[in-house]
Amino acid sequence: MNLKEIKEILELLKGSDVTELEVARGENVLKVRRGTPAEIRQAAAPPPPPPPSPAKETAPKANFKEIVSPIVGTFYRAPAPDAAPFVEVGARVTKGQVLCIVEAMKIMNQIESDATGTLTAILVENAQPVAYGQPLFHIAAD
Repeated sequence: MNLKEIKEILELLKGSDVTELEVARGENVLKVRRGTPAEIRQAAAPPPPPPPSPAKETAPKANFKEIVSPIVGTFYRAPAPDAAPFVEVGARVTKGQVLCIVEAMKIMNQIESDATGTLTAILVENAQPVAYGQPLFHIAAD
């Protein structure tokens, strides 16, 4: 299936009430799902987060703010492969500070802190897939 064929299929769906379509051609499969993000989340619940890894940097659970992934994608700790990570455990972070990037469909989405405090845990390894709502960081409030 080429890009022109995909665009034609999407164009045909614009005026219809179809919310989900799957087209298979040989080994190629195109799945299109339409609706608001809330409707799509209700229709397909995200997979559970992966089990804890011994390599994760964690702190005991206490009074902390949990930063979760707002989207499904790939977690990156740094803006580029050869760059330093945005944050490290023990660093002071402020509300609005970029903590990581989650790549979804070739779009780099900066994930910002919604709390001010000390970063106590990084719960995901670099370049690992993350689910919607999966915890990424713990920040101890001041």
